[in-house]
Amino acid sequence: MLTLKELRPKKGSKKRAKRLGRGNASGWGTTGGRGSNGAKARRGASNKLYYEGGQTPITRRLPKKGFTNIFRKNYQIVNVGDIQNVTSDMKEIDAQWFFDNGLVHAKDAPIKILGNGELSKGLAVRAHAFSKTAREKIEKAKGKVEVITSA
Repeated sequence: MLTLKELRPKKGSKKRAKRLGRGNASGWGTTGGRGSNGAKARRGASNKLYYEGGQTPITRRLPKKGFTNIFRKNYQIVNVGDIQNVTSDMKEIDAQWFFDNGLVHAKDAPIKILGNGELSKGLAVRAHAFSKTAREKIEKAKGKVEVITSA
C-alpha cells in the first residue's frame, strides 16, 4: 500500500530554477542572462504596454476627432413583436414586466418601444418612449400607450 511519505513527483517533471548572477562559472554570471545594458537590463524594469521605443506614440500621431454627448439617453429597445410573443393574460405592461420576462436587462434604465412586428391583443403599455409606428400598432390593437416621465 502507498503511503504519503512514499509519494514523489514523476522523474523529469520538476526542473530546478535557473540561478542567475551567481558567478561566471555558473554560465549565468556577469549580466545574468539580460543581455548587455539598456533599459531592460536594469533591476525592476519593464516597458509599459503603450511604449513604442521612443518614437512619437500613435495616440499623439492620430488627430483628435468627435466628442461624447454627456446628455445622451441610452434606451433599452423592445419591439412590439417581442411583447406579442411573451404576453400572457396581462392587461397592463410596465418596466417591471419587461424585466421579469427577460426583454430588458435593467429595470431602472429607460425603455423604448419600437414598431417591428405585430400586436393582436389590446394592452396598456407603459414605457419611457415610443416610436410612431409602435404607438400606431398598439392603438390599432385597441391598446393604450402611457409615457413614463422619470422623476
